[in-house]
Amino acid sequence: MTPIPPRTRQADGADGTGLTARDAMHAPGPQVDDHMAVDVALSVLIGARVPHLLLRDEDGRCAGLVTRDQLAAHRGGTWYSDRTRLRDIPLDRGPFTSSMAVLSEAEAAMRGRTLDVSPVIDEHGYALGVLALTP
Repeated sequence: MTPIPPRTRQADGADGTGLTARDAMHAPGPQVDDHMAVDVALSVLIGARVPHLLLRDEDGRCAGLVTRDQLAAHRGGTWYSDRTRLRDIPLDRGPFTSSMAVLSEAEAAMRGRTLDVSPVIDEHGYALGVLALTP
């Protein structure tokens, strides 16, 4: 859960805007504990009508992000049981985007890791929002 290293905010960043991930992030949406059952998480995701859930560890820090497609794929696996917890399934667990990361660098890091969405965290690892790439 190591954050992408922050850079100091510059008046004129590499993208010419000086924007940080914090400036471009969206609201985090629903956050759930990583010990929640996959079935329950899928119900929360569908009920909230959101494309993803942020996961929190036992200390409330960001532990990952899971999508509906990921949950559905794991729910349909032969090893799946109703006791399967979110923390037991493979998903992206970081590094996450620092809120102070220069926007162009954060986007480049996401593209390099083939992520469409990344949690944006503060210096203590708590989720502040999400950064989403536009096609």
